[in-house]
Amino acid sequence: MIRRLHVDVRSSCSFLGTVLKYLSLTLLFPTAIALYYRESPVPFLVALAVTVGVGIVLERLETDPSLGHRDAFLLVALTWFVVPLVGTIPYLVANTGTIADPVNAFFESMSGFTTTGATVMGSISVETHSRSIMMWRQLTQWLGGMGILVLMVAILSELSVGGTQIIREEAPGIEVEKLTPRIRETARALWLIYAWFTLAAVVVYYGLHLAGVAPNMSLYNAAAHALTSLPTGGFSPEARSVEAFSPVVQWAVMLFMIVAGTNFALYWYAWRGQPSRLTKNAEFRSYILAMGVVGASISALLFLGVGLAVVPDGIATIPGSIERSLRHGLFQVIAIVTTTGYASMDFNAWSDSTQVILLFAMFLGGSAGSAAGSIKIVRWYVIQKSIRRELFRLVHPQAIRPVRMGGTGDVVDEETILGIFVFFGLFLTLFVVSTVVLLVDAHRTPGLSLSALEAISAVIATLGNVGPGVGVVGPMNSYESFSNAAKLYMIFLMWIGRLEILSVLVILTPAYWRS
Repeated sequence: MIRRLHVDVRSSCSFLGTVLKYLSLTLLFPTAIALYYRESPVPFLVALAVTVGVGIVLERLETDPSLGHRDAFLLVALTWFVVPLVGTIPYLVANTGTIADPVNAFFESMSGFTTTGATVMGSISVETHSRSIMMWRQLTQWLGGMGILVLMVAILSELSVGGTQIIREEAPGIEVEKLTPRIRETARALWLIYAWFTLAAVVVYYGLHLAGVAPNMSLYNAAAHALTSLPTGGFSPEARSVEAFSPVVQWAVMLFMIVAGTNFALYWYAWRGQPSRLTKNAEFRSYILAMGVVGASISALLFLGVGLAVVPDGIATIPGSIERSLRHGLFQVIAIVTTTGYASMDFNAWSDSTQVILLFAMFLGGSAGSAAGSIKIVRWYVIQKSIRRELFRLVHPQAIRPVRMGGTGDVVDEETILGIFVFFGLFLTLFVVSTVVLLVDAHRTPGLSLSALEAISAVIATLGNVGPGVGVVGPMNSYESFSNAAKLYMIFLMWIGRLEILSVLVILTPAYWRS
């Protein structure tokens, strides 16, 4: 008996074609940068032509596409795989440095769009890769931060039907039903808030330069770092990341990383005259508390000098300095918890105990509905509340005690709690299996010596969309030394991690394709 597929593949591909057509317009920005700096615009013009051509072909697969519940899963998964794929074209056509290799180019593009921030660039500089290519790299993260399909829902009326499902799968945690009556207006509101914060970051960063306290923060660098601060991406055109800038810049970047890791729906409520929604939100309070506690712990270790394993140039002044200890400790914790991945210094110089604390922070993540990745603070909050409830039930078996969110007192339904534990179990299982995969592959890769701690950090850095790890994948190093097989596997981890695992795994199950 032949089973009829209940997934409309043609409609999903048709919508994907429309997305590619509109997304191709973003290539005009790096084209303009290339013309301004008198660089070749060919890499972007070729990418634009290919993207439009592929988009038109896919769009014509279905003249009157419709988007059902199951189709949304397929559209989201396909979009987040195909867009990074076409995003490799400028790298390949430019043919400069390590990203001229197809696997490396795909890795860099996937890391960009998923806002992971892991890199395979051997030399990070505008001299090697041109200013326009480096700006394209920054732009990929900005486009992926709030969500490609959230943007498409905002501008395409065709995606309004099914838009709620799309946003749920692409940006889990946003309270789409509560923001506005129409999903298209919700998507527009979120992107406007995101864009305004990005513009604010450009103004602040460049303003510090004009004020004479940030000599290296040119307008180019201000725009480049704003494009990766708000999406919690972490790419930088500077080889030493944010370490290249003055302390006042690093404090400013911290502020925008915190903003980017907060649920953007809360900003919408604040803008609508309900600022108390931000301060009463249990997740936001837990998010700030987690960064404060972990950041203070590392800052204290750095201040006492026990947080450092080696003392390279410039680090000897950290012990005993409250400002330097706080700045580097807080900066790195905020960058890791929000999964931005910037670095104010090379934390490979930190002691093993300090690095383990930082590794723990990689599992936290920012708020749901933000640009941050990893497990997310709200899941940890619900898990600890659920554990406390179960302990209470052991003493009082007949008691009925729902799990409530602090501040609002909203009851978390049992289906949501189950979903959180399922995600948590899948995340940890995939994390353990992937660590073994990388360790096994490292043994067959010439010239790569990978410790267990380095493998653990590489997996959580890619699966959690964090970016840098420790050791060979530290903040001033790259993933270039891994084999092509390992890189392809980590591309898969970044892809599935950005969509929070279930949105991808569901299309790989037989039940998805059956009636």
